[in-house]
Amino acid sequence: MKSDKKQSIYKIIMLVVLTALITFMITSIFMYKLVGEGGVRYVGISTDTSSLSKTINYLKSFIEEHYIGEIDEEQMIQTAIKGYVAGLGDEYSEYISPDEMKEYMEDTIGKYVGIGVYITNNTQTNQIVILMPIEQSPAEEAGLKAGDVITKVDGVEYTGEQLDEASDKMKGEEGTKVTLTILRGEETFDVEVERRTVQVNHVEARILENQIGYMQIASFDDGTAQEFEEKYQELQNQNVKSLIIDLRNNGGGIVDEAVDIADLMIEKGKTILITKSKSAEEEETKAEKDRSITIPVVVLVNEYSASASEILAAALKENDNATLVGQKTYGKGVIQTVYSMSDGSGLKLTTEEYFTPNHNKIHEVGITPDVEVTLPEGKTLYDIEESEDTQLQKAIELLK
Repeated sequence: MKSDKKQSIYKIIMLVVLTALITFMITSIFMYKLVGEGGVRYVGISTDTSSLSKTINYLKSFIEEHYIGEIDEEQMIQTAIKGYVAGLGDEYSEYISPDEMKEYMEDTIGKYVGIGVYITNNTQTNQIVILMPIEQSPAEEAGLKAGDVITKVDGVEYTGEQLDEASDKMKGEEGTKVTLTILRGEETFDVEVERRTVQVNHVEARILENQIGYMQIASFDDGTAQEFEEKYQELQNQNVKSLIIDLRNNGGGIVDEAVDIADLMIEKGKTILITKSKSAEEEETKAEKDRSITIPVVVLVNEYSASASEILAAALKENDNATLVGQKTYGKGVIQTVYSMSDGSGLKLTTEEYFTPNHNKIHEVGITPDVEVTLPEGKTLYDIEESEDTQLQKAIELLK
């Protein structure tokens, strides 16, 4: 990305991890009660927004004096801070507790302890569906397959809307085991899977007909650009004549990874990305290297291609280096910075908006492909055969 961001710091989803100590100011709420016939009734609450810190001190004393249950002050503090940040009303800004921050970083660098599956919420059925097991993962070894529905984790039922909770439940200490209840077609059965350290493969590559290279990028985690370049070199050694980059269902990741991949295909000096913060002027990120991928490229996108995926897709489209095929993208065009606190917690805050090289807005708009193609009715990426994949077949047709 920008030269001053080319440091060995984890830059999470268009963001930079910084070290900071943030003091949260809490508002005063003054409560009083009247005791009369029939017991206690609250007759008034007033607020003084000039001193939020007084509120916590007041409530702390009040609760300690009157609450009959057990008090977990650490939990209360964490919840209060979460609520304070949530009050921004921004779906992308959040406070991250120390435990959550550790997991957040593990996910970002693409290495964690779990079973090794990509899962998604099938919104039509509200079910958790396996997109694919990661190669050489415990899930693959246990026989889990793309299209399997996870109905229970350790005997507890989960719906598609509870995807995050189910995912957290499948993670755990290395060497422990988790039991998944799987629905495959009409058959329901249990599978016991051991949790292990899983290294995520961000890029899958193979050769299709007519010497067309195919590269699917699952996410833009740390190391994705290097992996992309290495696997492209393998394809080039097999004399590929053109390339399909599949960004469908890729929700984004580290912005520099997407920018570095774009840099391989865009002429040096051309604009890849434009960003605008609250206090700074617009800044352009330009291609810094000599273009190394010069063969025809088609990029596959859909409604779940978001964030860093949209940066790469827009950069290639507007610099005339690729044809986009599929459906309009998600439309997430804001940048989050994750600040790492001294206690190990984090604050993820929306700090910038980004635009395409031609200064087109992405946020809540998305990117319209050059060739719009939908999948067959009732079909999704996790249950479709390659020959039925109308988007992929259109890409192949354009490159023949």
